[in-house]
Amino acid sequence: MKTTSFKSISVILLLFLSTTILAQEEAKIKWYSIEEAVELNKKKKKKFFIDLYTDWCGWCKKMDANTFTDPVIAAYLNENFYPVKFDAESSEPVTVNGQEYVNPNPGGRRSSHQFAIAVLQGKMSYPSFAFLDQDVKLITVLPGYNTPEKLEPVLHFIVDEAYKDESYQEYHATFKSSFTK
Repeated sequence: MKTTSFKSISVILLLFLSTTILAQEEAKIKWYSIEEAVELNKKKKKKFFIDLYTDWCGWCKKMDANTFTDPVIAAYLNENFYPVKFDAESSEPVTVNGQEYVNPNPGGRRSSHQFAIAVLQGKMSYPSFAFLDQDVKLITVLPGYNTPEKLEPVLHFIVDEAYKDESYQEYHATFKSSFTK
């Protein structure tokens, strides 16, 4: 009798741990480099979500810890976008749409990468999030820290292409959040 109970408890515990680990895996965003995302987009068209961050940015770290670990946000980004993490002060050159971008002063103190400057249209603020369409053309930029609840409607606004027909305020007024009970 004790052996059967132990086995039952072991199986239940194993199932619980497996489910917990699987849920944690699903809550992780699969980040790509911009070049990887562009290559993947050639096979399957999706929009791009680019997280432009710096190593010294405290709000960027807070986004990583709070917003990007949220299971609703992670699942939606993974399913509907090519999520890209880009260090706006990187010293590595990148090529997008045949254009090479470099950091003109690699290793320099707070030297911005040309790709970050181009995407952010010179408005260097971190964190910032750029949305690109399936043709790798800029849709819009969202600067600043965002909670999961604040970011969710923006992601849907972009995926639904509502920006083509209505203002964000109009869209947001009728948006049904996954976070509301």
